[in-house]
Amino acid sequence: MLYLYLAIAVVLGLLTGAGIYYVISRIAAANLLKKAEEEAEVMKKNKIVEAKEKYIALKLEYDNTVREQDKRIQQHEQRLQQREQQLNQRQGDIQRSLNEVNQKTQQIEQRQQALDYKQQEVEKMHRDAEKQLEQLSGMSAEEAKKQLVEALKDEAKTAAMSYINEIMDNARLEANKEAKKIIIQTIQRVASETAAENTVSVFHIENDEVKGRIIGREGRNIRALEAATGVEIIVDDTPEAITLSAFDPVRREIARLSLHQLVQDGRIHPARIEEVVAKVTKQVEEEIIETGKRTTIDLGVHGLHPELVRLVGKMKYRSSYGQNLLQHARETANLCAAMAGELGLNVKAAKRAGLLHDIGKVSDEDVELPHAELGMKLCEKYGEKPDICNAVGAHHDECEMTTLIAPIVQACDAISGARPGARREIVESYVKRLNDLENMAMSFPGVVKTYALQAGRELRVIVGADKLSDKDTELLSFDLAKRIQDEMTYPGQVKVTVIREVRAVNVAK
Repeated sequence: MLYLYLAIAVVLGLLTGAGIYYVISRIAAANLLKKAEEEAEVMKKNKIVEAKEKYIALKLEYDNTVREQDKRIQQHEQRLQQREQQLNQRQGDIQRSLNEVNQKTQQIEQRQQALDYKQQEVEKMHRDAEKQLEQLSGMSAEEAKKQLVEALKDEAKTAAMSYINEIMDNARLEANKEAKKIIIQTIQRVASETAAENTVSVFHIENDEVKGRIIGREGRNIRALEAATGVEIIVDDTPEAITLSAFDPVRREIARLSLHQLVQDGRIHPARIEEVVAKVTKQVEEEIIETGKRTTIDLGVHGLHPELVRLVGKMKYRSSYGQNLLQHARETANLCAAMAGELGLNVKAAKRAGLLHDIGKVSDEDVELPHAELGMKLCEKYGEKPDICNAVGAHHDECEMTTLIAPIVQACDAISGARPGARREIVESYVKRLNDLENMAMSFPGVVKTYALQAGRELRVIVGADKLSDKDTELLSFDLAKRIQDEMTYPGQVKVTVIREVRAVNVAK
């Protein structure tokens, strides 16, 4: 019985302990749960605060970015408005100029109509007079003309040569007076030093004794140097200086370097002069190519055809609107690159087109085309892309613009050339006239070389001694002077000098 009570007491104790443990564990679990909930609530609040702070920071950053973008957009719009105003103003100036041109064109047409009417009356009177003469003489005008030409052909040639010699003598007597008059009128109308700067170089020497060696016996050295280079060499009383005059800068540079080498070497005679000139000509060609390569490397324009690289180097010896043509091309290329970058276009293509836009001005081809169109043909010939070719050909509105690069090149070319002194375009027409003189003389048979000297007042023609006789040279001088008088416009007089020289060379072995 006692064991039963003990067992019951143990069971009751176990049950009581279990109940107490259960109650205590529930209370502890509840406390832990409550503490965890409180910590979770605190963490939640902290995360919410951090999220709000991050949101506020991102919102501030976004607002600042939007404000900066709005500011840049406003600045860009202001620049566009300024450019639009400038373009509108320029368009207005162009329109006014067109109106003036149209008015002058109408006046010219009216005058032309009046002249045509008067010409018709004169022709009618001339025909009436011919009919009366035919009736009186009993032969037609053509028959009389043939008889007169056959009868007086030789006499007319002799009289013409005598008349020419008389005119040339009178011209020599009046040369100084007419030259002073022309120079004064030119200074008053133009007042520009561009021709002197672009056609004359001065070669400095150590002493005046060298001048006699350069001239040579009876002037043979200076004649040989002029014949080999095509440059007029003026040796006057200027101390320690010799003037080199020619419209072609390449010729002047060749003559200057040749003189420098001849003076340093000390051997100055016709054979040595021809050898040095040939050597210097080759050196100048190499320098032209090297200048073209350096220019393309400096501008980052790669893959140009070697012939285009040579033409770029040749720009160094040309001028445009009073500015060195190579410097003008580099400036235009950099302007095109900057403008294309602002507009989001192809910067490399714009820079390439800007460099090549005036390539037609230094072309070796004698083509009667505008330089823009000639430059476009050269670019097409040497494998440039169509957008580059179009930009080169359209920068003076010679053809239609088909790409966005074309108006950029046109605008940058105008920016680079828009400076006081635009009237120096006269120099371009002056150089073209001298080239026309030389090309006209080269068209005659038997002509070997031609050089325009003294700013176009003298044309020196060298003929082959085995092709023309002395009498033929006189006739060539007469025919060439008459053709210049009939086909060209020029101030003053043009002296035509035809040189026929027989040179016998043998080698002693």
